Amino acid sequence: MDKESNKPPISDRVVRKTLGERLVEEKLITPEQLVSAMALQQQQGGRLGDILIKQELVKPEQLAVVLSIHLNLPLIDLKRHVVQSRALRLIPEEMARRHAVIPLDIVNDSLMVVMADPEDISTIEDIKAQSKMRVEVALGVQSDIERAIDLNYRSSGAIEKQVSQYAPAPEIKTDDLAQTAARTPIAETLDLLVAQAVKDRASDIHIEPQEDRLRIRYRIDGILHDMFSFPLNIHAPLLSRVKILSEMDISEQRRPQDGQFSIKISGKEVDIRTATMETPYGERATLRILDRTLALFTLAELGFQPDVLKKYQSLLKSPYGMILVGGPTGSGKTTTLYASVNELDRNELNIMTIEDPIEYSFMDINQTQVNAKAGLTFAGGLRAIMRHDPNVILVGEIRDKETVTTAVQAALTGHLVLSSIHANDAVGVLFRLMDLDAEPASISSTLIAIVAQRMVRRICTRCRAPHQLNEEEQQAVKSEMAPTVPTFYHGTGCNLCAGTGYRGRTGIFEFLVMSENIRKMLRDRASASEIKAQAVSEGMLTMKQDGIRKAKEGITSVSEVIRNVFAIN
Repeated sequence: MDKESNKPPISDRVVRKTLGERLVEEKLITPEQLVSAMALQQQQGGRLGDILIKQELVKPEQLAVVLSIHLNLPLIDLKRHVVQSRALRLIPEEMARRHAVIPLDIVNDSLMVVMADPEDISTIEDIKAQSKMRVEVALGVQSDIERAIDLNYRSSGAIEKQVSQYAPAPEIKTDDLAQTAARTPIAETLDLLVAQAVKDRASDIHIEPQEDRLRIRYRIDGILHDMFSFPLNIHAPLLSRVKILSEMDISEQRRPQDGQFSIKISGKEVDIRTATMETPYGERATLRILDRTLALFTLAELGFQPDVLKKYQSLLKSPYGMILVGGPTGSGKTTTLYASVNELDRNELNIMTIEDPIEYSFMDINQTQVNAKAGLTFAGGLRAIMRHDPNVILVGEIRDKETVTTAVQAALTGHLVLSSIHANDAVGVLFRLMDLDAEPASISSTLIAIVAQRMVRRICTRCRAPHQLNEEEQQAVKSEMAPTVPTFYHGTGCNLCAGTGYRGRTGIFEFLVMSENIRKMLRDRASASEIKAQAVSEGMLTMKQDGIRKAKEGITSVSEVIRNVFAIN
């Protein structure tokens, strides 16, 4: 029999299409674009898909779908899958990053891994050798894999390794602390703690000695999380390392100190503001992370309601007067002030600041930092600025009578003054100014507007789901809006938000414009409740109302609004 007769008819044969042919068939690229990309592949090497993505002919997600069909492999959405720690321990972070692979789970005695290039046989063999297990491969989008590596691989192992390598004598003399703190394990431990905090989007690191351990906590999205627990024998050298870098007095352990240092994390310069204070179990330290490489927020990104934003932006164009941002520590006042300054014309205006500290460096703006040792205070810096022909002055914080008096004088003499002040709400700012001995007549003639704010956590967009309100939440909603309760949401927890249900924060605002009626009530010494009622009647949205509105829109949860603003009277 002729050999050719043993072959199935052409119509019955399965001819495997190339990836390029599938992309053309799906009408993601044209035949001409495929020919051009293949010619480039022959010249430069590499994967066809990477070339098409680089040329912006296909999106990574589109390529992954087609590649999944082409290779007959499952496509894993890493934003919705939980990476299991038992799988994560089998592949070191360095290998995962080098090959763009994330171990997902152990299924039927096989290690399931998600790869950007599942045809990379040599990498699969390396994973088998490293894990000593059979390997099942799934496909993932490379950017998702890189994000999953950042979210799931922690510095815990490296930090614990450094801590275990350090075994000092039970007692160390103060004179020897500097040398001990400079030892590689201690120095490396601090570097890793900061690097992990930056990776976790933490704003603060708390180093807290307890009776039987050294507790390390990170503040992420406004909430403190226990991260590490170390033996007490590294407490003294670790604190000494912080002090040395911050140029503090290493021998002083009872008096509170503060300082600052910079560190490079993944090629980025990160500034750390430090403070130490004595506790019954030894000195504690708080490290505030100031990542100047982060993009500056615009006013539109802060969370203002559209009508409030438009009105606030128009008032920022005022030639003189005072605009204040009120709220407690950590409520985002500086962010709002920076976003406000960023809206102003830096070419036609002379904008000058006095800050403590300078958290973000602006182009074409003259910034000065408070220096208590040199006698430069907010009030003194403000007086000095007024001799330099400014149009706009940003004062980091109004905290005393002298600064209030100088700021009011600056506003009266033809300058626009922006500043922050500690107060519970918008009307509370007025009474806080009077507590600092500002005259009601002076306040009414200079103050243009007040922004009061809080920060609330955003619901993670990847795991947001409808939420049945409990009784407390229902009462909160009914007190601030019509009885009909719409659908509200919460986060169920996923990889992207590290199981918290929240990722990132937004602002909740009160915006009080100083109308003639409110100015008159202030001069007549009206009560806070009377002034607030007048402001609401003129259209002011309270923080509670703004918060419930954002919860209704699915931006935050009702429980977050209650936690942050319902304690305010």
